[in-house]
Amino acid sequence: MSRPNTATLLLRCLDQKGLNAAIANLLVRHNINILDAQQHTDEAADVFFHRVYFDVSGLSSTREQFTDDLAQECARFDMDWRLSFADQKKRVCIFVSKYEHCIYDLLLRHKVGELHCDIPLIISNHEDLRYFADVFKIPYVVFPITKDNKREQEQKEIALLREYNIDLIVMARYMQVLSDEMINTFPHQIINIHHSTLPAFKGAKPYHQAFERGVKLVGATAHYATADLDEGPIIAQGVEGSSHEDTIDDLVRKGRDIERVTLAQAVRAHLDDRIIVHGHRTIVF
Repeated sequence: MSRPNTATLLLRCLDQKGLNAAIANLLVRHNINILDAQQHTDEAADVFFHRVYFDVSGLSSTREQFTDDLAQECARFDMDWRLSFADQKKRVCIFVSKYEHCIYDLLLRHKVGELHCDIPLIISNHEDLRYFADVFKIPYVVFPITKDNKREQEQKEIALLREYNIDLIVMARYMQVLSDEMINTFPHQIINIHHSTLPAFKGAKPYHQAFERGVKLVGATAHYATADLDEGPIIAQGVEGSSHEDTIDDLVRKGRDIERVTLAQAVRAHLDDRIIVHGHRTIVF
């Protein structure tokens, strides 16, 4: 969990000499103290990944000047980079339909301080869970969706998300397939929870599919939503043992527990700036 007066830098570039030294020297020049640094090199692709978490309380320049200098240094090595300051909380919108276990878990975790973010908005295609929003005093907006009005309703949702300056969308068992337009508007900013260990049992009724195959592990997968259904980069997965004695209802019950924890893990990793997307994969520090 981020603490005040800190920032996180995420980097990705082709591996080469001098990368660590360049970033460390830049931070020292701005009187910044590194609190944690992690790195990974994909030797097959020759790509370097780096996460640096640091204290900015002694920053000797303005944030704007530091960011400008950082941009110049990253350009020198052709780095993709992202800088986040802890006091600029990400704004999260939860999408939900009728299943209540994931949204309730997220709202409780947020209330007790486990999720470092603001949740100013909940969007649904049903009225059923409005009472959760009322309890937590969060605006709850319903966009009923049919085959005929889907594009029009999504346009309204996108406009509302922009109005609220949303940084992350969490699909807490939102039972609608998002359009390519929605996903492309928020690339790698939409986290979905799927109730199976992807890539197994994609699509509808995965617990039924798992039951038919007699699985010995039941699980859930949190991933970034992409235009290809259930194909997005995986962030977190969880599993629990199952046996021939488990009914479909048993698998669903076990799965709901796993879904809650796995989704929360993925959301927390995103909020704490611990994820770098690389192709169809993620690096999670």
